Amino acid sequence: MTAARPRRAAFAANAMDRFIDSIELAAAAFIGIVAIDIFVSVLLRYFFGASIPDSYDFGRLLLGILIFWGIAATSYRGGHITVDLIWAAASPRGKRAIDVFATLVLLFVVTVQTVMLFDKVRSTRADHVLTFDLHLPTWPFFAVAWAGDVSAVILIAVRTWRLIFHPEKLTPDPIAKALE
Repeated sequence: MTAARPRRAAFAANAMDRFIDSIELAAAAFIGIVAIDIFVSVLLRYFFGASIPDSYDFGRLLLGILIFWGIAATSYRGGHITVDLIWAAASPRGKRAIDVFATLVLLFVVTVQTVMLFDKVRSTRADHVLTFDLHLPTWPFFAVAWAGDVSAVILIAVRTWRLIFHPEKLTPDPIAKALE
């Protein structure tokens, strides 16, 4: 029975790491979709004098999706821009306390943002907001962005848990450290 417990814990850790990697993959896919939309729109406009119907609406809605999924991708890894003058001067215990406090603040802010974005999804659906040319409903785009925000809350909660109870699982990215 004791051998099954570490195996389950390893599977859970691997499952969580796979979930984290899938969130990052989704964010990367949305970057690709936005880039393709912009490239095709520019190509059609300048070389063929044509445009994709609702290209502007799709571009701004996809960019919103990209932003929220990007927040999810950077929140867990800590790959966002930071100013760490006080953190750099702190002791290891102080650094950990600062990290936990900052992550808890981030968790609170993104949770409130997620609740407010859900209200936006609900109101956009209730108001029947449509795109300009094709008259497609816009609420599904907002819902996908909201799913990215929910993913950010989950990943920040996992990061907080790991910071408090398993800091060894938060290994720094060697590539990001080399760029600093």
